Amino acid sequence: MDKLVCLGDFEREAKVVLPKAVSDYFSTGADDEQTVRENSSDFKRLYLRPRMMRDVSRVSLGTTILGETVSFPVGIAPSGMHMLAHPIGEMGTAKAAEALGSCMCLSTGANVSVDDIAKGAPGLLRWFQLYVCKDRGLSRQLVERAERAGFRALVVTVDRPEVGRRRSSIRNKFAMPTHLSYKNLEGLTGDLTKNSKESQYATIHSMFDNSLTWKDIAWLASITSLPIIAKGVLTGEDAEEAIKAGCSAVYVSNHGGRQLDGVYSSISALPEVVKAVGGRVEVYMDGGIRTGTDVLKALALGARAVFIGRPAIYGLAVGGEDGVRKVLEILRAELKLAMQLTGIVDVKEIPKNLLMDEMRRSKL
Repeated sequence: MDKLVCLGDFEREAKVVLPKAVSDYFSTGADDEQTVRENSSDFKRLYLRPRMMRDVSRVSLGTTILGETVSFPVGIAPSGMHMLAHPIGEMGTAKAAEALGSCMCLSTGANVSVDDIAKGAPGLLRWFQLYVCKDRGLSRQLVERAERAGFRALVVTVDRPEVGRRRSSIRNKFAMPTHLSYKNLEGLTGDLTKNSKESQYATIHSMFDNSLTWKDIAWLASITSLPIIAKGVLTGEDAEEAIKAGCSAVYVSNHGGRQLDGVYSSISALPEVVKAVGGRVEVYMDGGIRTGTDVLKALALGARAVFIGRPAIYGLAVGGEDGVRKVLEILRAELKLAMQLTGIVDVKEIPKNLLMDEMRRSKL
């Protein structure tokens, strides 16, 4: 991995080492993949306005999310089936995040259970991503299991009433290999599919509730003391709905461009959501983060922290736990350098006038 010096290097190498169907599964987006591309490219439309002659000999990257300390504002976004990328699966991702003092959001569709993550990475700040099931009893069991395992927040995915149309997976007839399983669903009682592992990938999606509304957040809050984060918000209106429903934070995301193609990139949606929230709750985002300057731009637009999905998986595919760790180390080093070169010494005190957008630049 010595020759891999940026996140793009890890992506290119991962596509070499992974089987094509698996590589396509992780990289693919919905339909024409416009949103996948713009998640990254729209960062390039924002320009930094650096200030010079500042003492940047000491830089603080540490911050808090929901009152919990993290060493720098980059966490691991929820994504399923990490064992497709490497046999160690989510355990390697979790241990890398723990080593860097970061946060990881474990997916409902993980190949490693909440209990095993808690045992293998006890010092990790861990959140649990929840797909609310049609059978509320299943959801309750998932929440209770996460609570017992010391998870500190519930991240409720709100942008998946149905699965987006991902052409590569359709062409490849992608399915989870039979030797893998969704560990968080094992041992649950209730209206759970009894089908064999061959059909787990297909049938798990039928368990999730496409009648979910903001009113269901109140039910969820009634069964847990954990803070609830609404993930998948792209508009100010929905940010307001999330706050009214009792969410403790809003998470700007378009599901990595895997749901509805043609929606805002996450970085484009962020300012509207931050404005609507008005400081009442924290705002996070994922989608297209590939450099430390991307992180800095998102923070300048009001994100408290950002999360990475595909880059962590590419690191895992290339080097297991060490690969994920290096991906995080690269982003941390790039963020620190970007702060120093723009005259910023504290990640919690990034000036709002740090950025200039492309339209404003073109008028100069």
